Amino acid sequence: MITGTGITKTFKQRGNMLGKREVPALRGVDFAITKGGSASFIGESGCGKTTLGRIIAGLETYDAGEIAIDGTPMSPLKVKQRQPHFRKIQMIHQDPYSALNPTRTIYQTLQAPLALRAGQTGRPEGWIDERAAEVLSLVGLDPGTVLSRYPHQLSGGMRQRVVIARALTVDPEMLVADEAVSMIDVSLRLGILALLKDLRERLGVSVLFITHDVATARYIGGDSELYVIYRGQVVERGPVDTIIADPVHPYTQSLLSAIPVLHGLERPGEEPVVPLESLAEDQSDSGCLFAPRCPFRGDGCTDERPLLQVTDGVPQEHACYYPRRRSVIARPMSEV
Repeated sequence: MITGTGITKTFKQRGNMLGKREVPALRGVDFAITKGGSASFIGESGCGKTTLGRIIAGLETYDAGEIAIDGTPMSPLKVKQRQPHFRKIQMIHQDPYSALNPTRTIYQTLQAPLALRAGQTGRPEGWIDERAAEVLSLVGLDPGTVLSRYPHQLSGGMRQRVVIARALTVDPEMLVADEAVSMIDVSLRLGILALLKDLRERLGVSVLFITHDVATARYIGGDSELYVIYRGQVVERGPVDTIIADPVHPYTQSLLSAIPVLHGLERPGEEPVVPLESLAEDQSDSGCLFAPRCPFRGDGCTDERPLLQVTDGVPQEHACYYPRRRSVIARPMSEV
C-alpha cells in the first residue's frame, strides 16, 4: 500500500527583474492506493497530476508531507535506502516514441534491467531470454517477431506495450501510467487500456492512472478511487462511478460536460455544459483556487480556501462551499 499525506511541491521559475518566481505544483495532497487496487488522477494540463505521479514513482522530490510505501516513510531514508522501495513502482511514460532507445533492439532494451536483476538474485543461465519472452507475451506481443526489431519498426501501440513489458521486468507492485494512451492512435487506445486492466486483475498489480479523460479513468476500474486535481489541490475525491454519476464540485462538472456525446445519446432535458471563465495569467492564491473561473461562486469563496469535506447528502469528499448535485449519465466506455 502506498499513502501520501500533505504532499507539497513548489517549483522555482525564472522571472524578470523580480528574480525567481515560485509556482506551487502540489498543495497538501493526501492519497492512498491499496495493493492490487487502482486510482486515477484527473485534471487539466498543469494541474500537478504528473508531478504527483513522478513523486510516487520516486522520480521527483517533494518539499513537505510524507510518502509511505508498505508502511515505511521515505523521508527519513537515504537515497540508496529508498531505491528498493521505489523499485516496486514503475512508470509508463506518455510518449512511447521517446521512451525507447532507437539504437537498441527490443531484446537489448529488456536485457538491461533483466541482467541487473539476474546478477542480484543469482538466476540461472538462459533466464534472461526466457523472462524477456515471458513479459512480451504478457503484454500481447509475439517474442519471436518483436525481440529482434528496433523501435522504429513497431507501431505506436506496440511500442507502448514494449514500455509496459520493460516495466514488468522488475515485478513491480504498481504501475504509474502517465497519459499512457494520449499519443497512441485512437483505434489502439482501448487495447492498451484493456491490457492495463488485465494486468491488474491477473497479476495483482496496482494501477495509478494519470489522465485528463474521465472515460479512460473509469475503464481502468469502476471500483477505483478518483482524485480530481485543480492547481495542485484535490477538489473532489471518491469512488469513480459515484463521481462520474453525480459530481458536486463545479470543476468536476465542467470536466464531465466536456466529454463528447455521439450517436444521439443525449437525453432530453439534459443540463447544459458547465461554463468555465477564462484562465487569468496572474491567479490569486487566496480563497478558493477555482473561484475566478467558477460560474457559481458566492460570498466567502474568495476569503478562505475550502478543504476536502463530506457534507450531508453528498457521498464523496469535495472542496466547495456551494456543492451542487448535478446527476450526469455515466455512459459506458463503448458509447463515448
